Amino acid sequence: MQPIDSVLDVRRILAAEPLQVLFERPSLPSFELPSQLNEIYGGSFGLPSQCVFANFVASLDGLVALPGDAESGQIISGHSQADRFVMGLLRSCADAVLIGAGTFRKSPGHAWCAERIYPPAAALFSEAREALGLREAPQLVLISGSGELDVSQPAAQTAWIITTPRGEGVLRGKLPETARLSVFDTERIAPADVLAKLRREGYNRVLTEGGPILFAALVRERLLDQLFLTSSPALFGRFSHDERKGLSEGADLNGVRLDLLSARRHGSHLFLRYQMAR
Repeated sequence: MQPIDSVLDVRRILAAEPLQVLFERPSLPSFELPSQLNEIYGGSFGLPSQCVFANFVASLDGLVALPGDAESGQIISGHSQADRFVMGLLRSCADAVLIGAGTFRKSPGHAWCAERIYPPAAALFSEAREALGLREAPQLVLISGSGELDVSQPAAQTAWIITTPRGEGVLRGKLPETARLSVFDTERIAPADVLAKLRREGYNRVLTEGGPILFAALVRERLLDQLFLTSSPALFGRFSHDERKGLSEGADLNGVRLDLLSARRHGSHLFLRYQMAR
């Protein structure tokens, strides 16, 4: 992995242009990040001191997950380098990344850190984390009720796995010593309890990248603060029992409202940032 010497190297990968700001609400939080990151993003970036924020890429017809073993985000985004850059930026500012077991199973070999998703800006992401006083990589927090996980995956080596008594029976004795296991004495793991546990241990900015069922639960329980949504200029279609998933699955959200905080553009992709309406 080669370090970035100048913003021009990253711009070349982003089709020679930074993200273009179409709208931004004034007085958003702003971090002291490397100037190159701000230039590529099209302006300053920051998050509240304590927040739960989600990142997804969705097709124009609302799909965020496709059946099969391939990485859905790459297919839906059309392999957009700008989308991967934004994912890296969000990860670089997170204390922890929270995912469900389904997302983990569909991403063999993946590591939920900034440099993995966008290697060309690895040096900048590392500098950003150092400036924010964060550890080298965000803590991966994995929720699995069943415990049916491939713990030989690299990401599992240092993951914090939260499970049920049933899952504990499956996982005990299989996890590497570097992983952490927490058992909730319930058959259903409540996202509110997970977030409360994370905050007690100092994980204040929590990024969730999926899946749609976990996202829907966070929204339903009013635990989500912000949503970063890449709108990809693609249509996939849906038909009965096709296992394709929209942004929220398994919950009636009853028309939850969101407020637009910013909109950016790169080519025909839109990068939208929303605040949950209170």
